[in-house]
Amino acid sequence: MTTIMPQSELARKAIAWICEMRECKEPKPLAALIEEAGVRFNLGPKDAEFLMRFFKENKA
Repeated sequence: MTTIMPQSELARKAIAWICEMRECKEPKPLAALIEEAGVRFNLGPKDAEFLMRFFKENKA
């Protein structure tokens, strides 16, 4: 049986995953990570735009 998650929960998981991937020794470019997160977490184009905006605004 599969579990259906709210879209906002998937975006949160994608953010956590991207943050984890950016801490690697040789991180991929942000755009590549967002694209991979979109496939991995089944995100739509608007979610990808949100992720890009989120990471550009929160560079800390």
